[in-house]
Amino acid sequence: MQVLLIHRTVHGDVTIPKGKVDPGETLPRTAVREVEEETGLAVALGVPLGVSHYDMPDGRTKIVHYWAAEITPDAIARSTFVPNGEVAAIEWVTIKKARTYLSYPADVTILEAFSALVDAGVTRTFAVIALRHGKAAARTGTGPDARRPLTARGVKQAASLVDTITAWRPLRIISSTATRCVTTVAPLAAATGIPIKQSELISQDALESGEADVRTVVGKRVRARKTAVLCSHGPVLPEIMREIALATGSQTSTALFDAADLDTGGFSIVHLSSENPAAGILAIETYPATA
Repeated sequence: MQVLLIHRTVHGDVTIPKGKVDPGETLPRTAVREVEEETGLAVALGVPLGVSHYDMPDGRTKIVHYWAAEITPDAIARSTFVPNGEVAAIEWVTIKKARTYLSYPADVTILEAFSALVDAGVTRTFAVIALRHGKAAARTGTGPDARRPLTARGVKQAASLVDTITAWRPLRIISSTATRCVTTVAPLAAATGIPIKQSELISQDALESGEADVRTVVGKRVRARKTAVLCSHGPVLPEIMREIALATGSQTSTALFDAADLDTGGFSIVHLSSENPAAGILAIETYPATA
């Protein structure tokens, strides 16, 4: 197992790829963009590895979030990296070498978090992304609830989540059949080219009528071992989380159900091992709507 380090031009140090957030950018999108800018490699994020804090010369504290990411030999061969004013060189080294090679103890701490995943045999991962639909029009006495459209705010939420969710490169999009869910994932489907698969089994109507079958939907996603988005409703999300736990032999916990307690347009990313989903939930990240 090797990790990629960068040799910075100006600072003359060896570190892990990192960078600054652009205005209006979310942290996951920053991570993907900065890795590509510094190394020429287009990555999909994996498990979060932790957060480092740096004291700057001007007294400010710099906070940096890190994720694991796997890259294939073919992708490395397609790297567009050339030495530049920011990065003089990139280098693949073993974890053992990286421990003594890195210039900063904070980077070593992040490396050790990754090393723990290597030791546990869970570096290759996929995710189930549980998404609550965007803000919808209020219930009325006429018309079916499932046909309620998104409000103007909900439409903005649907558009704004694309940049963040695509940092994990989902391969499947599954939506409740309700209009508010299908419309929420429409911008994501347009951006990725992934068709929306609609399922009544994770709809609120089916839950209330006792006809929901969240277990079947979640079980299929875990067996497929491909990152997928499940767009559903507030009352259904705890069932989605419960079924992810059951499908992977994980303990249910307060943290798990906190991750299901999403406002409209929010989503939680549940990270699982591709090689052994029964290893349980590796990490959960939760992101609120940005619009």
